[in-house]
Amino acid sequence: MAQYARRGVHGQTVEAIARRILTGEIPAGATLNIVALQEEFDVSLTALREALKVLSAKGIVDARQKRGTFVRPRADWNLLDGDVIRWQFAEGPHERLLDQLHEVRAIIEPAAARLAASRATEDDIAALDRALVEMAEANGDPAAAVAADLSFHRALLAATHNELLERMEVVMETGLAERDRLVHGGAPHDDPVPSHRAVVDALRARDETATETAMRELLDKAVRDVEKARGQRGSQ
Repeated sequence: MAQYARRGVHGQTVEAIARRILTGEIPAGATLNIVALQEEFDVSLTALREALKVLSAKGIVDARQKRGTFVRPRADWNLLDGDVIRWQFAEGPHERLLDQLHEVRAIIEPAAARLAASRATEDDIAALDRALVEMAEANGDPAAAVAADLSFHRALLAATHNELLERMEVVMETGLAERDRLVHGGAPHDDPVPSHRAVVDALRARDETATETAMRELLDKAVRDVEKARGQRGSQ
């Protein structure tokens, strides 16, 4: 599902309600006080209902006659939705979610890299090379570093030429961006280019095993980077 466009009062209302639910301030099973929310956010009933439709589409809320609008069980939420992931990071680094993100990446990306080594076109390799250049040119700029890393991993998934794997970017992109902001937004860190270049070099050589191994090593380094960033944050 495409990410929700965050614009104006409508977008702010959607995010405010979502964050309260995702943090547990409004628990699963709770019935929403529509009148109170309407007054609090100073929006029309129509605008509030439109906001709730966004959350309903993501499995977070539902409405029933006599019961009203209520929060669905967490098991019903679309936890793979990019917005739902982003909202969980809204209050700051979400360590459990970061750990789960790494587990997902460790399952998907090495296998995707192996597949890409056998399927990547010259255009795919060129896209990966451009991402490496962007990483090198980021030069300590956190926003540029995050954008370059996302470009790399998006290009790698695209190089598999598997539509389902390509769609995994929706699952991983927001969480990966938050992980990168944690790592790149703190103290100086190791140069990310060599570990990413190792993946591209192996892929260019069409060495499937080496490409998979290089990706696993890259992900291991990503875990170390997060642990280092957590340690630095905890000592502050």
